[in-house]
Amino acid sequence: MENRLALIGIIVENVESVEPLNRILHEYRQYIIGRMGIPYRARDIAVISVTMDAPSDTISSLSGKIGMLNGVTSQVLMAKLNG
Repeated sequence: MENRLALIGIIVENVESVEPLNRILHEYRQYIIGRMGIPYRARDIAVISVTMDAPSDTISSLSGKIGMLNGVTSQVLMAKLNG
């Protein structure tokens, strides 16, 4: 299967979901190129961006698991890789 480059934007509103989110991301560590987390203290949330190079079904699987967490929203942007 062809790999895709993906950017997943994640907003965490429930601090209790941080640990499960980190466990899920750790499961997919082999596909993660980089990750940046920004605590936004004024609104008591965290904003996280994750960049991946993976098959689209792997990206969808990760996104689905993230989406099941309480107080966590995410959106995926994918592009095909050339070459």
